[in-house]
Amino acid sequence: MMKPFFKRNTCRLCHDNDLEHVLAFPATPVGDEYVGAERVDDIQNIYPLDLYFCNSCGLLQLLDVVAPEIIYGEYMYQTSISLGLPEHFQKNADEMLHRINPPPGALVVDIGSNDGTFLRAIQNRGMRVLGIEPAREMAQKVTDSGIETLATFFSSELARQIKKDYGESAIITANNVMANIDDLADFAEGIRELLAPDGVFLFETGYVVDLIQNSVIDNIYHEHLCYFRVKPLVNLFNNHGLEVIEVEHISTKGGSLRGTIQMANGPRTVSSSVSEQIALETRLGYDNAEIYQGFASRMDMVKKELLARLHDLKTQGKTIAGYGASVGVTTLLYYYELGDILTYLFDDNPSKHHLFSPGHHIPVLPSHEIHDKKPDYIVVLAWRYATPIMQKHQQYQEQDGHFILPLPEVKVI
Repeated sequence: MMKPFFKRNTCRLCHDNDLEHVLAFPATPVGDEYVGAERVDDIQNIYPLDLYFCNSCGLLQLLDVVAPEIIYGEYMYQTSISLGLPEHFQKNADEMLHRINPPPGALVVDIGSNDGTFLRAIQNRGMRVLGIEPAREMAQKVTDSGIETLATFFSSELARQIKKDYGESAIITANNVMANIDDLADFAEGIRELLAPDGVFLFETGYVVDLIQNSVIDNIYHEHLCYFRVKPLVNLFNNHGLEVIEVEHISTKGGSLRGTIQMANGPRTVSSSVSEQIALETRLGYDNAEIYQGFASRMDMVKKELLARLHDLKTQGKTIAGYGASVGVTTLLYYYELGDILTYLFDDNPSKHHLFSPGHHIPVLPSHEIHDKKPDYIVVLAWRYATPIMQKHQQYQEQDGHFILPLPEVKVI
C-alpha cells in the first residue's frame, strides 16, 4: 500500500541534517484537490506544510513529501489558462531558439510539459519535441493533439531510455518543475545523461528572494518542495558534471529565476550574472535562517490584521466571498483561517466551476455569478492578478461591492 507521505530527516540537496525549522504553516490537503458534490461530505487528508532552512547549503525546503501519485494523478493546473503564461512561453520559445540556434529538427525535451503550450511553440518553429508529463489524462490528450508526451516522471533511468530511443537532446527545458523534485541528485544526473555535449538545459523556477520580499506565500504548497536561490543550484549542478552559465531574474509567477546549464567546461562562457546574483543574495541575508524567521513574524501580523477586519465585517452582517481557486489559494484559506468566513469562491477557470475547495469545501462559482450573488466584500485570493480582476468587475464596485487584498498588505478597495 502506498504511503501518502513521508518526512525527510536530511537536506534533499546536500544530505546534511543541520536543518532549522523557520516557517510553520497549517497542515492542508493537497492544494489542487478540489472535489465534486459527490465527495463534499468526505474528510480529506491533510499534510504538514512546514519550511526548513539547511544551514549547510542554504536551501529552503519542505521535508514532508506527499506521494507524487496523490498530487499528480488527477492534476488540474493548465499552463494555457494561467494569465500571461502562454504569451510568456511564446516569447520564450523565440528568444531561446534565436540564442541557442539549434539545427532544424533538433530534439527539444520539456520536463513537466503540462498541456503542451511551450512545446507547441517550439514544434511550430521546426524542432522535434518530446514532452514528459506525469498527469496521465493530460499527457494522453496532448499526445493526441500532436505533441508526443510520455506519461511518467523524469528520472536518470528515463533519460537513458529517451537517449536510446530518440537520441541526445540539444535543448532540455523545465519550466516551474525543479521546485517539485524530491530527488534532486537523480534529476541532475538525468539532465547530464540526456544532454548533448554542446546542449543546454534551461529552467525557470520560483525565486525565494521574491517569495520573501513580495510575500508570495501562495507559492508555498506541497507540490513545491524546494524554494531556490542561485548558490544552492550552482552546488547541485557542479556535483553532477554540469555548470550554471547564466541566471536571469524574471517576473513570472510572482518572481522567478531563469537559468542556463551546460556540461562542465562546455563551449559557452560563464556569465558574470551568476556570481553577481550570489553576491546579491548574500548581501540581502539569504545565507542565514534569520531572514525567514523575520518573514514569518511579518506574515503573522498581516494575518491578524486581515482576520480582525473580516470578523468585524461578519459581526456587521456583511457577506464575504473569495476570488480564486488555484492550488495556492488552499494555502491562503488555511493560513488565514477563512474556511468559516467565505461563503463562495469565484474563479475564471471552467474546470473548477461547481467544485468545492480542498478540505473546507467552499463552493466554487463562475466569476460572472458575482453579479447574481452580490457579496458585500470579496477577498482577492488571486491577489497578484488583482488589477485585471478588479477591472473586469468594475460593475460590482459600482454597485457598492468592495474588494479586499490580503497581500502583501491588507487593503480594502
